[in-house]
Amino acid sequence: MANPPAITVCLAGNAGKYKTGLPIGQLLLRGFMSGAYIAMGAALATVCGAEVAKYLGAGLGKFFTGAVFPVGLIATVLTGAELFTGDAMLGPLAAMMGKTGWGSVLKNWLFVYIGNFIGSVAWAYLMLLGPFTQGNFTAAEPNTFALNAVGIAVAKTLTYKSAGTIGWWSSMANGIGCNFMVNVAILLAITSKDFIGKFFGIWFPIMAFVAIGFEHSVANMYFLPSGMFVTQSFPALVTKMVDGKPWNALLANNGGLNWGDLWLWNLIPVTIGNIIGGMIFIGVIYYYCFRNEFPEEHRN
Repeated sequence: MANPPAITVCLAGNAGKYKTGLPIGQLLLRGFMSGAYIAMGAALATVCGAEVAKYLGAGLGKFFTGAVFPVGLIATVLTGAELFTGDAMLGPLAAMMGKTGWGSVLKNWLFVYIGNFIGSVAWAYLMLLGPFTQGNFTAAEPNTFALNAVGIAVAKTLTYKSAGTIGWWSSMANGIGCNFMVNVAILLAITSKDFIGKFFGIWFPIMAFVAIGFEHSVANMYFLPSGMFVTQSFPALVTKMVDGKPWNALLANNGGLNWGDLWLWNLIPVTIGNIIGGMIFIGVIYYYCFRNEFPEEHRN
């Protein structure tokens, strides 16, 4: 069973009203949980996607990575956790419908973002201590999964940095595309009235954005620190040579990964893009399309 589109948009606005009315402590705690959930999916994608492209081709490699990632958003939606990228659409939609104020929307964004960041970074450090190293920091290098984490982090930061200004704008554009698709998933979850419908309504768009290569700010709060923690724990990786060439030329030329690059070349532009993709391309457009069709019983 599914709700009609106009009712779905109304219910999304009601969800935004509820979320923007939560106290700061709730926003931080629920944000922490969602950050951890998204990081779980990102960690699973890192492990399951390692070396798949090498044996099955780039396309299938991206598909396998995308196929397992949605567990994070599924857990977030079904357990009532708070995700910044979803709230980027739900909060403004509620404000446009007159259900909440823009100050409450900004409060929600700020504290959910902080909670998401703490949860994601905590999970990244957990992966470093556990599956990536088993606590053995004296080894010559970490395992295959940790090396994949480094490769992902480099691709999401230093690749953009090497392109200069156009790289920054590319990062933001990838953020727009991502949250367009994430909030399609959110609406599909609201549309469906049963678990199976919500599951597949979330799974398909989320799998698709990951496989395409778009950028999700909260997922990157895991992906980027995860790779950085590995390079900081195994500094020889930065200068590692294979067949007389740097193992990762971008990493070697940059002297490793640092927080400045992570924020400047990914998290800042991707966050801006995520806001545009969620608020404008889903929230504003769907409000405009259905504002005259909202049933009276769903308006408040």
